[in-house]
Amino acid sequence: MTSEQVWLAAAGAVALAALVLALLGLRRARRAESLVASLAERVAALDLPVAGSPRPVADSAGGADTSAYVITRLDDGGREVAPEQVPVAVPIDGRLFVDVVARETVVKAASWTAGVRRALAPETRNRIRFHVRQETRRAGRERRAETKQALREFRARERAAAAAPGEDVA
Repeated sequence: MTSEQVWLAAAGAVALAALVLALLGLRRARRAESLVASLAERVAALDLPVAGSPRPVADSAGGADTSAYVITRLDDGGREVAPEQVPVAVPIDGRLFVDVVARETVVKAASWTAGVRRALAPETRNRIRFHVRQETRRAGRERRAETKQALREFRARERAAAAAPGEDVA
């Protein structure tokens, strides 16, 4: 194979990879657009006014109970909300949605990378190593002290058992 053929093969591989990535990106964008469209339809359905007012809840006697209430909206603190203050869902373009998702992904990846870089920094590793060594030594000292205390108690019981031969210790 000549160097020209190698370059052509490499260029073809790069072009094929670019084509595959472009197709995957297009597929993802179409999926995002369909998701946005379905969400916009759901929001539009939620914004529609209710067809009729709620009927009063009937009590066990069959009559209408005037003390029962049906919750139709959340309490807004007693103040009226002007129609222009009510937020309206606006459908967004698929490219904008992909842009927002891509930015969020990049920010998460960058923060994750910074955290990993910070965790793997030499001063962090040395600090962790120091604390682990310190904790290991403390645990060893504590274990030796408990062993000594247990031996003291065992020997004291042995001496007490030897002093009173008529008594069954077990």
